[in-house]
Amino acid sequence: MTDQPDPAIPGLRGALLQVAKLSQNSETDFQLEPDQSAREAIARELDARSLRKLRFDGVIKPLGRDGFRLSARLGATAVQDCVVTLDPVTTRVDVDVTRHFRPAHRMEQPESGSELEMPEDDSIEPLGTEIDLGAVLIEALSLALPAYPRKEGADLEQAQFAEEGVTPLSDSDLKPFASLAALRDSLQGAAEDKDEE
Repeated sequence: MTDQPDPAIPGLRGALLQVAKLSQNSETDFQLEPDQSAREAIARELDARSLRKLRFDGVIKPLGRDGFRLSARLGATAVQDCVVTLDPVTTRVDVDVTRHFRPAHRMEQPESGSELEMPEDDSIEPLGTEIDLGAVLIEALSLALPAYPRKEGADLEQAQFAEEGVTPLSDSDLKPFASLAALRDSLQGAAEDKDEE
């Protein structure tokens, strides 16, 4: 394992693994515990207030011609802004992370002229000359954190804005088909009443 810092995140040591130096016969253990400056940089990238704790450890197992499989555990304590009150919201993250790094020629290629579809297995990534553990860590953490953190008990109240003298739009105004459905139901009810006469 290399001990060079990841150039994208200062203070993140051991994040770039040279594929040529990985064992082809046994697992390679790794452990990342970013220092404070790296945690601050990652927090900024994820638009969080802070990361109090961050640990990413696991193994990279060779899969022969199919590349490598990364199996890891990500643990973090993140502080984000509440989307309603902007108060701090603390979230504890403990998730398993799996990635399959495959050589480009071993990955499924879409047929020419076909529509590009998302692969069913989103854990597959192309294998280059390096495996960037820092990038995997950041991606996994961004997926695990709540997109809209909300402080307990904080509710978003309905707000209406309009110029003076103008009636503001409400949710029901923006749902024209709801009133059409009500009209349809009333017409059906009237027709049924007429049939019963």
